[in-house]
Amino acid sequence: MGNGGAADLFKSATFIKISGFILVSVVFFYLGKHFSDGSSQQLVFFSSHQNPDHHEITGSPASVALSPNHNKIFNITSLTNETSSAQKNENQEQQRIGSVSPPPPPPPVPAVKRMGVVDENGVMAEDFEVGEYDTELVENWEKANNTADLESDGKGDKVRVRVNKFPLCPESMREYIPCLDNEKAIKNLKSTEKGEKFERHCPEKGKELNCLVPSPKGYKTPIPWPQSRDEVWFSNVPHARLAEDKGGQNWITIDKDKFKFPGGGTQFIHGADQYLDQIEKMVPEIAFGRHTRVALDVGCGVASFGAYLLSRNVTTLSVAPKDVHENQIQFALERGVPAMVAAFATRRLLYPSQAFDLIHCSRCRINWTRDDGILLLEVNRLLRAGGYFAWAAQPVYKHEPLLEEQWEEMVNLTSRLCWKLVKKEGYIAIWQKPLNNSCYLSREEGTKPPLCDPDDDPDSVWYADLKACITRLPEEGYGSNITIWPARLQNPPDRLQSIQIDAYMSRNELFRAESRYWHEIIESYVRALHWKKLKLRNVLDMRAGFGGFAAALIENQFNCWVLNVVPVSGPNTLPVIYDRGLIGVMHDWCEPFDTYPRTYDFLHAAGLFSIEQKRCNISTIMLEMDRILRPGGHVYIRDSLAVMDELQEIATAMGWHVSIRDTAEGPHASYRILTGDKRLLQA
Repeated sequence: MGNGGAADLFKSATFIKISGFILVSVVFFYLGKHFSDGSSQQLVFFSSHQNPDHHEITGSPASVALSPNHNKIFNITSLTNETSSAQKNENQEQQRIGSVSPPPPPPPVPAVKRMGVVDENGVMAEDFEVGEYDTELVENWEKANNTADLESDGKGDKVRVRVNKFPLCPESMREYIPCLDNEKAIKNLKSTEKGEKFERHCPEKGKELNCLVPSPKGYKTPIPWPQSRDEVWFSNVPHARLAEDKGGQNWITIDKDKFKFPGGGTQFIHGADQYLDQIEKMVPEIAFGRHTRVALDVGCGVASFGAYLLSRNVTTLSVAPKDVHENQIQFALERGVPAMVAAFATRRLLYPSQAFDLIHCSRCRINWTRDDGILLLEVNRLLRAGGYFAWAAQPVYKHEPLLEEQWEEMVNLTSRLCWKLVKKEGYIAIWQKPLNNSCYLSREEGTKPPLCDPDDDPDSVWYADLKACITRLPEEGYGSNITIWPARLQNPPDRLQSIQIDAYMSRNELFRAESRYWHEIIESYVRALHWKKLKLRNVLDMRAGFGGFAAALIENQFNCWVLNVVPVSGPNTLPVIYDRGLIGVMHDWCEPFDTYPRTYDFLHAAGLFSIEQKRCNISTIMLEMDRILRPGGHVYIRDSLAVMDELQEIATAMGWHVSIRDTAEGPHASYRILTGDKRLLQA
């Protein structure tokens, strides 16, 4: 390159840019070196170096480094403004002669009371506190190791105690029903002559179930339906007394390692099918499976009446007290037949007015005419307008003086109730309830029993005493004007208008919306979670609403039945559930449920815990769920994120296999689904 070319290069713009870049780089390198070495004050707050002091205390590296000057005091003004030398000399002279007293030292910095788990450097600390708590309470619970509840600390705050595992209850509690086995409360009853001992007497607060009810030795997975209608494992209900007492009546027999059910009963020893044929021939209008969809069997024995009605498209709720034949309801549920422990005594049964199309009593050992017929008046409350009462008992067909007197008393009482004796044949008498109040209003003045007061709510049943009066029928015809099955399952019933709910849209639209909602959810469960493989039979919906969940299972052709529970903490939708042709019960989940342990294959709870946690402990409800769930059974809980962690913790402590899933709304929804499987063998 010639001299002229070199001269042009030094004058070119490219050379000037390169030279400027090199010069700037050198300057920044010098400045960076100057401020990063030990000769100058460091002002870097974020560093990859460890804080030696912090590391010495905590033993862990610090992710954030403080300036070494953070404890030094600087006169910032002196760095920005030069102070005149005259003013400096004047201040020094005043300090020398003591004309101005020195300023007081600053107050000591108060010690930081750490209430969290992260210190000022963002590092997890080990010596933290969580606020005030009841030390004695925590110590007691740690020793018991049996709860994961939220308890008050006396100031309105909640302190949750983690638990690793709930213990097993004693072997003597394997058939335990808390509210029906409260021996202390039963002994303190003033009277038991009216059957008070068979009613609910729940444990006192603080004495609730706090352990896992064990299974009998040799417990097996229940025999599936429909085979279970005819036989169950002896080891699952190891009680031979019923077979011994009723062996001659074709109820139940023992065959090697199984109980077998020939289908007979005290008044139908030749079989339930023949007995049902007789009833339908006597009164063809009963029309099983069309006009008669929901029935109640009182004093059900082993529930063969209800078991055989299932094949005729009739859902029968079988009830009996826990009396000397205390395991009859347990046998019914083990067979896969809808059943509950209940007694006609001094309180209303937990079902709404006009619930059942047919009520049946075959030698149910109930004195219907006692106390001015107060027990038959309860049957009248439960019976749908135009419904039938079938009575199979000795006074119907035997001609002994005492039995004939009992028959006359029954005929007299039913006539004053305006019931019509439509047929009497063989062992059976069948009455029909009127469709409206016209007969009641036309009776002679002073006729007993009287009509109930107009303000009496016939659907108020929770711990409600029986009343010796006739329940009025709604003037609008609610309850009597339902459609036939299966149309009634999806038709909004007229009684829907009487439900006390706050609605921003029409009740009919709410009804249809709930039905669509659950239909879509169940279809998604079938597709994604393979629900058809679960082999559901006994299902409990713990917060049923209008019964949309149960209706969706029927529409998807699950071979199961659902007991719909309406909690007392919400609106009473039970009348609507029964008008749809479903069954249900009123209940308070802060108390135990009236059934034997290990009686349900599947428990479903939607939005239950986020509501009930305001009233009672979540673990109380969860332990009750474990009590009534069969080993190998399943639980689905749809609820808010706020309760999911606690539910998961308690379920794990009970030994369930637990997982949490997103709802169809996706991972950002405020709800989740907790699925739990109860292991067949409890450790």
